[in-house]
Amino acid sequence: MDYTILLAFCLTLLAGLSTGIGSCIAFVCHHTNQKFLSISLGFSAGVMIYVSMIEIFFKAQESLINQMGIKIGSWLTVIAFFGGMLVIALIDKLIPAEENPHEIKLVEKIAEDIYKPKKLMRMGLFTAIAIAVHNFPEGLATFISALQEPSIAIPIVIAIAIHNIPEGIAVSVPIYQATGSKKKAFLYSFFSGLAEPIGALVGWGLLYPIMNDTVFGIIFASVAGIMVFISFDELLPAAREYGEHHLSIYGLISGMIVMSISLLLFI
Repeated sequence: MDYTILLAFCLTLLAGLSTGIGSCIAFVCHHTNQKFLSISLGFSAGVMIYVSMIEIFFKAQESLINQMGIKIGSWLTVIAFFGGMLVIALIDKLIPAEENPHEIKLVEKIAEDIYKPKKLMRMGLFTAIAIAVHNFPEGLATFISALQEPSIAIPIVIAIAIHNIPEGIAVSVPIYQATGSKKKAFLYSFFSGLAEPIGALVGWGLLYPIMNDTVFGIIFASVAGIMVFISFDELLPAAREYGEHHLSIYGLISGMIVMSISLLLFI
């Protein structure tokens, strides 16, 4: 296997399995550290918005313009960008709000339902399924980004990993409360994160036979759209709900600064 593909897969695997970190946090913390989550989620949003709008979008545009000409290439970039948003928006629409992994869930709030084991088990299972569905396009986005530009991969992986930690909490807490088994809760959370690297491999396997500069440009623009949508629809609202408004903005700006410096270091 090519080293770049192996590296991209390993980074995607790392990002996806951070749901397991969320699971472990849920076992030792009885209260959600809302300020920390607010800053962290804002940071993730800052990283993904900056790299999508400053780096990924324009690299996709450059690739498509080289292949299709300036007019068609520019139009195709914009269409692919919003097409990526549409895909993730449709997935979000199909998942009920109660089981949506990006709806705000506090450890202590979930634990209040301790005497409703059937409801908790259903919540945990459906949340795990919802995360798995969500993580397919996220996995492909992470994988393609790492494949195209290894230099920008690590900040993106960190951002995706941070945003996956609350998802792990959302799966493990209700299952642990329903079954009393930390092992089951961890495994459900862990395996829901596996959808991210699986999504990367499935997507790459389907696209590899037809891969060329045009297809790559379309995918890369779609990746930018997916990341921007996740940031505005999931990360920033969650960051504001978990903490004060200013904390989420401080996290957002910090993420942008870190991403910009990391890109400048590889010039």
